[in-house]
Amino acid sequence: MRPREMHPLCCLVADCAAGGGEADGDDCSPPRAEEEAPAAVAGVLYKWTNIGKGWRPRWFAIRGGVLAYSKIRRRVAAEQPPDAAAGVRLIGLARGGVGEQPIGFVHLKISSFSESKSDDKRFYVITPTKTLQLRTGCAKDRVAWIEALVSARSEYSLNGGVPCDQNEGSFSTETLRNRLHAEGVGEATIKDCEQIIHSEFSQYHTQMKQRCEEYLSFIGTLPRELEVVNSGDASTIEKPQSELFKHDCSSSGKCSEYSNTESSDDAVQQEVGQLSDKDEFHFYDTRQSFSDITASPDMKMRYLNYGSGAHKIGELHDIDKTNEYLFSSKRRSELPVPVEKEKGVSLWSMIKDNVGKDLTRVCLPVYFNEPLSSLQKCFEELEYSYLLDRAYEYGSRGNGLMRTLYVAAFAVSGYASTDARPCKPFNPLLGETYEADYPEKGIRFFSEKVSHHPMVMACHCEGKGWKFWGDSNLKSKFWGQSIQLDPSGVLTLEFDDGETFQWSKVTTTINNLIIGRLYCHHHGTMNINGNRQYSCKLIFKEQSFLDRNPRQVQGFVKDANGTKVASLMGKWDESMSYIINDDTSRVNSRTANQSAGGTLLWEKNEPPANPIRYNLSSFAITLNELPPGLKEKLPPTDSRLRPDQRHLENGEYEKANSEKLRLETRQRMARKMQESGWKPRWFQRDTEDGTFRYVGGE
Repeated sequence: MRPREMHPLCCLVADCAAGGGEADGDDCSPPRAEEEAPAAVAGVLYKWTNIGKGWRPRWFAIRGGVLAYSKIRRRVAAEQPPDAAAGVRLIGLARGGVGEQPIGFVHLKISSFSESKSDDKRFYVITPTKTLQLRTGCAKDRVAWIEALVSARSEYSLNGGVPCDQNEGSFSTETLRNRLHAEGVGEATIKDCEQIIHSEFSQYHTQMKQRCEEYLSFIGTLPRELEVVNSGDASTIEKPQSELFKHDCSSSGKCSEYSNTESSDDAVQQEVGQLSDKDEFHFYDTRQSFSDITASPDMKMRYLNYGSGAHKIGELHDIDKTNEYLFSSKRRSELPVPVEKEKGVSLWSMIKDNVGKDLTRVCLPVYFNEPLSSLQKCFEELEYSYLLDRAYEYGSRGNGLMRTLYVAAFAVSGYASTDARPCKPFNPLLGETYEADYPEKGIRFFSEKVSHHPMVMACHCEGKGWKFWGDSNLKSKFWGQSIQLDPSGVLTLEFDDGETFQWSKVTTTINNLIIGRLYCHHHGTMNINGNRQYSCKLIFKEQSFLDRNPRQVQGFVKDANGTKVASLMGKWDESMSYIINDDTSRVNSRTANQSAGGTLLWEKNEPPANPIRYNLSSFAITLNELPPGLKEKLPPTDSRLRPDQRHLENGEYEKANSEKLRLETRQRMARKMQESGWKPRWFQRDTEDGTFRYVGGE
């Protein structure tokens, strides 16, 4: 065979070890687990899957800088735990199962880890594309897992460079030389062949090394690129909302630009912020990991569940409150300490002179008020606005039934704040306004008192993919031992895709004004009418003395054909659940709080750690807050600038009573103003349905 007919690489043997040996241990091939790879770690961790399934056990294993996880199948008694024979260190108990084929992988060299401060068993593995929420069986196991993850990542750091030796490899051509000698090729020709092969292979080796370094460099810059992209997405989402309520205000009464008073719209929001609003995080980070991963406000919707089944809502709150982690420190958590001691007042002496009168016309001392106006109470009903965010997300994915269910849950959730609230809000003055900007919830709100007699308040709110507006004419009367509140008006919810829902509120009765514990209950029928396929009917059960399970709400969702496709049950002061294609006999055979077979839609937030006299929720405490710099940005008609309400919040009761009397005396002029053609500044009555719609102005 002639030398030019033989492929020169067929007899070539490459040796990457420097100096032709293996003492350095820098082999180009993947390291053998039993000799060079760090010790593998495995065990069972609970992984948060989705809202419907909650925490599920998964088999996790660390090997070769990669964290893999799989579902667990039950093993027989004679079967050994996974990798037990391979010398793998097990953390925790195998819990009677073995791992199946891996269903997910996480490359640790581009990951960071954080541990929860509110739960000593929970920690997070954060990557550029997802965040794994994990929980161990005990606090000791969490420490072991964090140490194992950090150790595995350090062993496979990107700073390690190219896996192969950085020097040029030495090549053995002994086989090629022998073959050429056998063919009768001269020594000079053999040396020329060796020189050509060595030169070509060296160039190939250099090119491959450069390409490998380029890939490593690309991976190293990927976190920064993702941060730029994600922060850009967040600003894109927030930008349309910043166009709402842009109106100037001067001391003459024109409203100022609707300001972002509490926090910046372009504030960087870490993805870990969506995990828990109570957690403080300690990051186990390196230069290669993602310590600051930004996310859009809608990122929480990745956790939505499209299945059904019973689950607990405890961990749901950590996900629902996506962005409140960053803003919770900026909102106050309690009211100021009262300056004066509150004086007692005879309730009977106030009631006996006002039986049968309209409550809105009765002048009561501030001892019967809470430091909020009725305009702010309208916004308080949007505390659980995340339900509308979910409804929008489900509808945009074609699930109209789940959208209707979440709208129904939102309609009920507005009553949760009325439980154990003995005091009434301040009646707003004619033209009084209230505006709220809550970037952590993704909503902006504006309300105005548009009529004095009858007293009508109009509101408008915009969120992530939806708009909510309505007006309320509250008719109230004293009946000696109770007060009955009959709201009239229509609430409208419109999504960006054109689907709308409308409903009216039910009747509220406040009992035991003179003797016994003061309490309220809501009763009546609420019809939520949609303009597309689904509508809903909710029945607020009227409470009786013999009722052992009060405050029940039951209802159903029906399609365009009138077929009941889902049932709802719960309590307006606790939670709401649903069952798809429910058997009617099942719902009728159990009470609302025993709906263990239903899937939870909504649950009331926990009360503040230090309850106050007014029993305000954590959200309500923030509504009248006036931090430094906000006063100059608010219009003079804002409820937060009302002096009697501010004095009451500060515990200055004498000043609050005198200011309330002064303002209500001037308010009697409002009827003359209204009769002379006064019109609201920011709302206008719709000629078609008679509701007030936000129109803006200058």
